[in-house]
Amino acid sequence: MRRIRELGERWIIRVLFEIFEPLPDMPIPFGDDVSAIPINGENIVVLKTDMLVGKTDVPPGMSLRQAARKAIVMNVSDFAAKGVRPIAALVSLGLPPDLTEEDIREIALGLNDGAKEYGVYIIGGDTNESLDLTVCCILVGHSNRRRIIRRSGARPGDIVAVTGPFGKTSAGLKILLEGLSPPEYIREPLVKSVLMPGARLREGLLLADLEALTASIDSSDGLAWSLHELSDASGVGFLINNIPVAPEVKEFAGEYGLDPLDLSLYGGEEYELVVTVKPEIWDKAKDALNSVGAQLIELGRAISDKKIEANIDGKRIVIERRGWEHFKEERKH
Repeated sequence: MRRIRELGERWIIRVLFEIFEPLPDMPIPFGDDVSAIPINGENIVVLKTDMLVGKTDVPPGMSLRQAARKAIVMNVSDFAAKGVRPIAALVSLGLPPDLTEEDIREIALGLNDGAKEYGVYIIGGDTNESLDLTVCCILVGHSNRRRIIRRSGARPGDIVAVTGPFGKTSAGLKILLEGLSPPEYIREPLVKSVLMPGARLREGLLLADLEALTASIDSSDGLAWSLHELSDASGVGFLINNIPVAPEVKEFAGEYGLDPLDLSLYGGEEYELVVTVKPEIWDKAKDALNSVGAQLIELGRAISDKKIEANIDGKRIVIERRGWEHFKEERKH
């Protein structure tokens, strides 16, 4: 009998979805970034739950306050990908008994930091004793069925784009885990990307208001994996002509003999949005984000052939289906 450390998180999810009975008139199918319940007409309640666990989600150097804030950000990022504003959160805490009273205050402050940052109110939850720190959030909002941006709407010819450059969290995590010491001007933004991540809620809401997107996902499992998820859900492939690597990542990779493309494609927890944009609205969408100090960076195009390849420096490369996955021993913090 195989252990789940061999099978991975996505095998577990697939088995669960095969067994669960779908909700009648389910507005969002299993496997998207959020879930939803119909209430009346086109109106839906939108829900998301995500769990932060000390062993896998809190790297060395991250404070309890930063970890608790991250637990909120993780959930908000999925709302951002669907173009939905979150309203309230329930938070359940699994707490090791050797934590101190100051530790609990730090956790509460971090949760409040994240909630205030994104206009969310924490309205309740639960506490229990556990062997490892566990922060489980349930985020709640509401929307219209037609506004929700699913993973499944991309069409050949759509422009695939992202809301920022990649690679910073991969590089920052290597610094924290391996004790690397690049120059401070490189180290500071890379480590900050790990300790103080941000969700692209403003961007997601604005793009939804413009009705610019055909599909969307958050990139918390890595850019490559996100492209494959959109490909599977929409039945398209992607031809990529640009992989936006953060400039600090290029310098870091050069200093330590690493591949900047590998850091940018196969990391995780970037919390950028990976979207497909209607070509006729591309200029309008890009200008709208630029006007509020945000970015929309073109990667390439959706194609009918279900393959994901990139033209980089005149060479055609295959973008592999790799990224963060819980239970895979080699990927744990």
